[in-house]
Amino acid sequence: MRKILTIILAVCALTTNSYGQTRKIQNKPYIDLRPMHFGILVGMNLQDIEFDNLGPQTVTLEDGTSHEEVIVCDADRWNSGFSVGVLADLRLSQHLNLRFSPTMHFGAKHLTFRNLTETDPEGRPIEARQDMKNTYISLPFDLKFSAERWNNYRPYMMAGVNPTLNLTSKSQEYIQLKKADLFLEVGLGCDFYLPFFKLIPELKFCYSLRDALDHDHASELQDVNMRKYTNAVTRGASKMIVLTFYFE
Repeated sequence: MRKILTIILAVCALTTNSYGQTRKIQNKPYIDLRPMHFGILVGMNLQDIEFDNLGPQTVTLEDGTSHEEVIVCDADRWNSGFSVGVLADLRLSQHLNLRFSPTMHFGAKHLTFRNLTETDPEGRPIEARQDMKNTYISLPFDLKFSAERWNNYRPYMMAGVNPTLNLTSKSQEYIQLKKADLFLEVGLGCDFYLPFFKLIPELKFCYSLRDALDHDHASELQDVNMRKYTNAVTRGASKMIVLTFYFE
């Protein structure tokens, strides 16, 4: 995260300083007048998921007896991955563009379950962990709101919706996500006009608009002792931070 913030501050500083400069010769002066153009993108992503925990639940043991347990689940860190895709950009007006950028996001989420009812000899909650690997195909449609170009810089803001398809196969892990999801995404970036192409660094934040959990997964687990961990979570909303470099 510190590296990403450093890059954002550097981009903002360059953009701000450019407005105090005199006009220079513009690289690719007519590139933004094309009705449609294409490009490629590469970048990195940080994945996370936000859970709603059930709280106290009744657990039935193999001998038929039951008792109450409290298990909480949390994604205890952001996990980095990489992204690659293509871009199609449609010019709607001088300051507004519609973009479609099919992308593959490779990454993972690290989950920690803590059983607050059962403790180890040192009095700490019993823990279980899961590394949830995710491969998403995303199909975002975004509106890009651009400022006036100054010399070879042009900052912008963007917002849109991002339908995604999770390619991760079924597993016998504690938590399983649904195949389809829908993200809302907002971000900012800056067009850098270079002599032979346009480079566009962009940072965007994506948040799931729906419950991403597969609630049928508990009944599919072969190990019945795992089900109490699966049932401890009632809802999950995925999140991503994506730093992308477009080449147009």
